[in-house]
Amino acid sequence: MNLIDRFITTGENVPYDELKRDFRVITPENFNFAYDVVDVYATECPDKKALVWCDDNGEEKIFNFKEISDYSKKAARFFISHGIKKGDRVMLFLRRRYEFWWISVALHRIGAIAIPATTQLLAPDIEYRNNAADIKMIVAMDDKRIQKQVDIAMIRSPSVETLVSVSGPREGWIDFHKELPLYDADFPRPKGDAATHNDDPMLLYFTSGTSGYPKMVLHNFLYPLGHIVTAKYWQNVTDDGLHLSLAETGWAKAVWGKIYGQWIAGTAIFVYDMAGFTPDLFFRKLVKYGVTTFCAPPTVYRFLIRQDLSKYKLEHLRYCVTAGEAMNAEVFRIFQEKTGLEIHEGYGQTETAIIAGTFPGMKVKPGSMGKPAPGYDVEIQDDDGERCPPGQTGRIVIHLEKGNPAGLFRGYYRNDEQTLKALSGTTYDTGDTAYYDEDGYIWFVGRSDDIIKSSGYRISPFEVESVLQEHPAVLECAVTGVDDESRGQMVKATIVLTEGYSPSKELEVEIKTYVTEHLAIYKTPRLIEFVAELPKTTSGKIRRVEIRDQDNKPQKK
Repeated sequence: MNLIDRFITTGENVPYDELKRDFRVITPENFNFAYDVVDVYATECPDKKALVWCDDNGEEKIFNFKEISDYSKKAARFFISHGIKKGDRVMLFLRRRYEFWWISVALHRIGAIAIPATTQLLAPDIEYRNNAADIKMIVAMDDKRIQKQVDIAMIRSPSVETLVSVSGPREGWIDFHKELPLYDADFPRPKGDAATHNDDPMLLYFTSGTSGYPKMVLHNFLYPLGHIVTAKYWQNVTDDGLHLSLAETGWAKAVWGKIYGQWIAGTAIFVYDMAGFTPDLFFRKLVKYGVTTFCAPPTVYRFLIRQDLSKYKLEHLRYCVTAGEAMNAEVFRIFQEKTGLEIHEGYGQTETAIIAGTFPGMKVKPGSMGKPAPGYDVEIQDDDGERCPPGQTGRIVIHLEKGNPAGLFRGYYRNDEQTLKALSGTTYDTGDTAYYDEDGYIWFVGRSDDIIKSSGYRISPFEVESVLQEHPAVLECAVTGVDDESRGQMVKATIVLTEGYSPSKELEVEIKTYVTEHLAIYKTPRLIEFVAELPKTTSGKIRRVEIRDQDNKPQKK
């Protein structure tokens, strides 16, 4: 059993052209994923498998929908008892802990705003988020550092009232698992002012920008319905299958592939809560549990093709997808040669569900993001707002004249200027550029801004530059991405030194160490170049594009 037919107008195995033409989301009056998906499964097929979880220590937990429903109701009562109500902001540092699914559904029940965050953040990152969103509660695991970083951030985080630990007792924190059994698995759907409505805020993600600190992307209660296409028509999940998206819950890719569309489509979620990525362990888990569909960034596929895949019986694995950056054709070829499986690419953002993809039945063109997703009216436009002909690079926009598609964000929380810039009322400007080929396939070119994508992470140059400029040796700097085969891009800092400092290997190490102490490690520049001056416009703005073009220029043989 799946719930697909309750929410869309098209069935299964529909050719792309028909799917794109006929697809519509059936929008319930007051849709809430907790009550209208999780609880429906819990009532109609309580034993249906929902979540298969394991970790590096051999621990394993398997939950059906009745258990997910019951635990989330207990968790909702827990949150209510600690003062959380509709509209309150709760930040979650849970990596891949199974409690993420209970807690997310619980917060949806209440109408509180869930804010997933990566455990790689440091105290300054956390402090910024606490104050930017007026976080009321933080729920965190203890991965040997994140709870300590939260404690440090609390010194200057006046809005945070409560800290909750899912990893046992800690001074100043409430022990989630000690209290949870005290609550009943009974939480009736709220009515009146406490009830949720389709346009109420449900989920918030911080996403990096280039003109300031991370923006807050706000989604409403219809967001899960946008991921029906992501799961059913891109990842090609099946009812009673087992899907793995390789993402930490702190990143939006997790809600693309670890909960909403997958559960609506009736597939179970496989979660491997690994401390680090080890290909051999990864493949053994895939085989042991019988994963049927798989999604990972190209970086991971580059690691996987270096393995002897003949050692693993992957007969259950039937479909693979990727997103985050363009897939190298050689990686595609080798993976298909070793597994017999094609890799289907897709494209989207924290602000959206899937915007374009290579959908089942379509010819795969390695490196292309495919064609516009059902439900999204996508176009590549020139600067005059006209559709670009094949081969001409333009801006990727989504037309909104017929209304906002399910899955499109409400706007940037507390940032009307950025919201109006992106959402004009008639279009959403993705900030990305691409071109069509003669067959209508879309090929990604780059960001309209200067965002860096490294190993699947989106990194704001502004954040890194802000820390670099705190170092006394740094007079000016520009942070850019350098093309890299294994990571997609490496973070590079081009630095003009303060008078009295001279370039040296020792100074380079000192600056890198300084950044590592103040930002998450994935943001630390791997390359540093000392220069006499930075390229600038006549108005004095740094031309990062000039640095990027020089660094990524093909080398002459």
